[in-house]
Amino acid sequence: MPEPATTKMSSKGQVVIPEEVRRRLGLKPGVQFVVVADRDVVILKALTAPSMAEFDDLLSVAQSQARRAKMKRSDIAKATKRVRNRR
Repeated sequence: MPEPATTKMSSKGQVVIPEEVRRRLGLKPGVQFVVVADRDVVILKALTAPSMAEFDDLLSVAQSQARRAKMKRSDIAKATKRVRNRR
């Protein structure tokens, strides 16, 4: 098991991920994270795009659910337009 590393938070709320951790995980500048906090625990989870196979699986599930709900392409277009107009 790798040795734990320490870091501190700046006055701007920025935290540096130690170089050894970045190298081990292959983290590059610009990587985005999901941040989850519970009590005194903060978890950073690097976001990665799904592989094409994973994306195809997700798309298949979504299409199946849409068919069961009897959704049409026009329903999706209307919902997308409504959401985009909220901005």
